[in-house]
Amino acid sequence: MLKETQRMTGTVKWYDEKKGFGFITLDRDGKDIFLHHTALQPNEDNSIISGDCLTFTIQPQKKGLAAIEVTRLEEVVQSRISKKNKPLQYNQIDSGLKFADLDLDSKILQAVRDSGYEAPTPIQAQAIPIILNGKDMLGCAQTGTGKTAAYALPVLQRLVSIKNDNSMKTKRKISVLVVAPTRELAIQIKDSFNIYGKYTGLRNTVVYGGVGQNPQVKKLQQGVDILVATPGRLLDLIRQGHINLGYVEVLILDEGDRMMDMGFIHDIRKIVALIPKENRQTLLFSATIPNEIIKLSKNIMKNPVRINISPENPTLDIIKQAAFIISKQKKQALLEHILKDKNVTRALVFSRTKHGANRIVKFLQRKKINALPIHGNKSQTARQAALKSFRNGKTRVLVATDVASRGIDVDDISHVIQFDMPDVPDTYLHRIGRTARAGAGGTAYVFCEQQQRKDLKDIEKYIKMSVKVIKKHPYSH
Repeated sequence: MLKETQRMTGTVKWYDEKKGFGFITLDRDGKDIFLHHTALQPNEDNSIISGDCLTFTIQPQKKGLAAIEVTRLEEVVQSRISKKNKPLQYNQIDSGLKFADLDLDSKILQAVRDSGYEAPTPIQAQAIPIILNGKDMLGCAQTGTGKTAAYALPVLQRLVSIKNDNSMKTKRKISVLVVAPTRELAIQIKDSFNIYGKYTGLRNTVVYGGVGQNPQVKKLQQGVDILVATPGRLLDLIRQGHINLGYVEVLILDEGDRMMDMGFIHDIRKIVALIPKENRQTLLFSATIPNEIIKLSKNIMKNPVRINISPENPTLDIIKQAAFIISKQKKQALLEHILKDKNVTRALVFSRTKHGANRIVKFLQRKKINALPIHGNKSQTARQAALKSFRNGKTRVLVATDVASRGIDVDDISHVIQFDMPDVPDTYLHRIGRTARAGAGGTAYVFCEQQQRKDLKDIEKYIKMSVKVIKKHPYSH
C-alpha cells in the first residue's frame, strides 16, 4: 500500500506538452502514476520530457493515482541549498528521501547506517532508482559527490537477490565489472564495495598493474562476484585465461573522461566486446561529458538515462581562487612562502611531470616541509603509503601529477596549489575540485608565468568567472 504523504521518485514514461498530461513510472514498483501539468511546481521552467527523474507525492483520484507537488530531484536539492546562507555538505542536502525509502536490502541499509549516512546525496538519490530499474545510465558527477555509492548500493542489491536464489552451490562467476583508470581509484572503489557489502556475503577483488599478479590471480581463483580493474591488467589476465567476462551482467565505467584522456578508449572497446550484450546493464560515470564520451555511450549503451549532478562550474563559488604571476625561476620560493602559512593545513600541489614532482618534493624536504610525491613512476606500495600518510595528516603536502591525482579521495584538503599551469582548462577545473570536497570550502592557487596569461584567460572563459590575479607579492620581481 502506497503512503500518500510519502515523497516518491519516478521516471517520466511520456508527457504531452500540448495536452498537458502524461504518466510517471514509479521507481519503487513500476506502477504508472498520472501526471497533470497543474501538479508541476510554479518554478518548473523547463519542459517535462520522457526520462526525467521526478519527486512527488501521490493522491488518489476517481480514475486512479495521480502525482502532486511534482518537481525534478535536482531542483529540490538546489532549492534547499538556496535557502541557506552557507553551502551545505552533500550529506546534509535533503531531497526528502532517506536511504530507507530506496527499497534497498536490510543488510545493505545496515552497512550504510554503520557508515553514518541517513540521506542520499543528489547523485545517489537520482541514480539508485534508475539503476535498480535495470536501466543503462550516463552520469555526470564530480569526484566527492558520492557517485561510488550511487552505483555500488544498487549493484549490491541486484547481486543479493541473485545470491539468495542461487545459494553457493557453484563457483562464483564475475557478475559485475567496474573499470577505473588508475590503481588508486580502483582500490578506493573496491574498499567501498567492502564497506557497503560487508553483511551480504558477496565477494569482490581488485586487479591493477605495477605489482605482481599472483596474489590477484589467487583471489580470482577463489571466485568473486564483483571485479574492479584497471584496463591494462584486466586485459593481461584475460589473455592469460584467468578472467572470463562471459557472465558479466553489469558493466560500470568510472571516470570515463579520464580514461579517454589516458588513451584507454581502444582497451575499453576490447573489454566491452568480451561482455555479452543481451541483458547487460551499462553504467558510465564521468566528471565531464565530452564528445568522445557521448560517442562511446551511443556505441555501448541502450537508451541510457542521462543525469547531471555536476554543474559546469562545480563548487566554484565556495573556492577562493587566485593566480600568482611569477617567473619560472621563483616558483619554488613562492611555494615555500605560501606553505609557511599555518592556515595551509593540508595542501595538494600539482606538477606537470613526474620529474618535476620529485624536484618539488626534494626542495620542500630541504626546507623542512613534510612532503611526498605521488606519480606513475612510484611503486604501488609507495603510492599507497604516500596517500595514507597524506590522508591521516602525517604528511602535510602531497605533490602529484594529474594522472595520479584521479585516485586521491581525501577530505579536508585546505589548499590546491598548481605549481604548473594545466595544459587544458578542464584540467584546471578538475584540480581545484580536490578542495571543496563534499561541499566544503577551500583555496586554489595557480602559478602563472607571464607568457601564460592567455592560458589563464582561456580558463576564466571556460569556468565563466574571473580568477583574482596577484601581481605584487614577495617574489614578483
